[in-house]
Amino acid sequence: MEYLAKNWLILSLIFVYVSVCLWIGWFFKQKASKGVKEYYIAKREIPGWVVSLAFFSTFISTNTYIGQAGFSFRAGLSWAWIGLIWTVFCMMTWLVLGPRMRNQTAYLNSVTIPDYFDFRYKSSLSKAIRVLSAVVIIFATIFYMAGIAKGCAHVLKSVLDVPYEWGAFLIIFITCAYTVWGGMYSVLWTDAVQGIMMFFVAILMFAIPFMYLGGIDPVMSRVAMTDHISRTGQPIGDGLVTFCALVSFAYILGIGVSVGMKQLAEPRCLIRFYSIDNAKSMRFAMIWTPVFLGISMVCVMGLGALIHSMATPEEAAFLIKNTDQAVGFMLAKFDSPLTSGIVMAGLFAAGMSSLASVMLIVGTAFIGDIWNLFKPLSPEKTVTWTKNMIWLYCILIFVVTIRPPAGIVEMTAFAGAVFAASFFPAIFGGLYLRWGTGHAAFWSMVIGMVSCVLYREVLRMKIPALRDIHEIFPAFVLSFVAYILISLMTQSKLPPKEHLALVFGDHRKKQP
Repeated sequence: MEYLAKNWLILSLIFVYVSVCLWIGWFFKQKASKGVKEYYIAKREIPGWVVSLAFFSTFISTNTYIGQAGFSFRAGLSWAWIGLIWTVFCMMTWLVLGPRMRNQTAYLNSVTIPDYFDFRYKSSLSKAIRVLSAVVIIFATIFYMAGIAKGCAHVLKSVLDVPYEWGAFLIIFITCAYTVWGGMYSVLWTDAVQGIMMFFVAILMFAIPFMYLGGIDPVMSRVAMTDHISRTGQPIGDGLVTFCALVSFAYILGIGVSVGMKQLAEPRCLIRFYSIDNAKSMRFAMIWTPVFLGISMVCVMGLGALIHSMATPEEAAFLIKNTDQAVGFMLAKFDSPLTSGIVMAGLFAAGMSSLASVMLIVGTAFIGDIWNLFKPLSPEKTVTWTKNMIWLYCILIFVVTIRPPAGIVEMTAFAGAVFAASFFPAIFGGLYLRWGTGHAAFWSMVIGMVSCVLYREVLRMKIPALRDIHEIFPAFVLSFVAYILISLMTQSKLPPKEHLALVFGDHRKKQP
């Protein structure tokens, strides 16, 4: 009773939010189960403002609101440059990929990213590309989903004293329920609700240190010169406000590019373009998605540095080694049930929005892009088995989350590097380069994934001089160069001109 009396407001706000998400999933349950297009891509009938908010909320998860925000406790305000890099990549995604991705997938009747590769390249390796890309999705998302669940579980523990394991269980399986029920319909509409919440919660989180200390001057005076100790054992001094005093620019650039490029290559982001209803909606989303992202990043990415103003030297010594817990510490220190409840609901929204889209993508990859190639299922059974696979995958993620292999920032960046190096050359080539071939797409994926893993495990983690040179750079360069060279060497493997005319919409260009 004492626990409920203390936390009833926070619990009530979280309960209302979770109930809305579950209701949305249940509301769309029957509509989503009508067929594969309905369940996988919401029948391409979602308004632009919903897709815009869904893209924003899906890309920005608790990995950002907790992991990245907390990491600036160690890195200082320089970490906020990552937010600018991500916003630039967001603009590139909507301007460069969005319109063509929406049009080509409609022409080809594509409902997943792997089947786009299959239908677009139409070669002897098309089926292999489809299976390989599905395997990349399943592999890379393990680390990303574990990072999301880890962040939410830490905040639940800090604010509500919920055991870590139970926190991870709740965030994973509540999200799983409404995703399984409503498919892409529930994913996009809950993402839109979550995007609105996350936008305002980012502003509120940014304001907490200033409210705690009573203004801008007290916070900035403490941040500008602090006696807290850095991870290396040296006094931080003015390091929080000095450009790259606590972390190298190479590391900032590596994390910024590897995670930012996920918008250009990660299926959970790109699949949003499949569902948008028309060109007018696309133009709306092009403008407003970077705005939502940019403002939120200004508020969130330097938050950890500001939390120094709230911490004692002893508390800072703990947080500098456990940056994933910095945001939870801030909420516990501020000790406002109303504020904590609103922020907790927003953090749940950040985690669940990304988890839901990833769960659906993994389910479609398992069933739609692997199982159906070897043992085709009817549309009804495809939907049913996709739902079953989502449940099974969530069990695996829960197990990994209990013993995560790394911190949130590193897991997120590694997943982003794998997607960017493996998928971007094949996606960009498919959308823009008529002379891109299926052989090039296949081998660039292999080279991108293998070089990403090998560089990280054999070189970067073993050689101190390479620690700040992220795997995204060598892996992406090798993959893209391989795509270009192999395409040039395999021009005889191009699909028929009639097929390329369909892909690139030549029939529409000729219309008056």
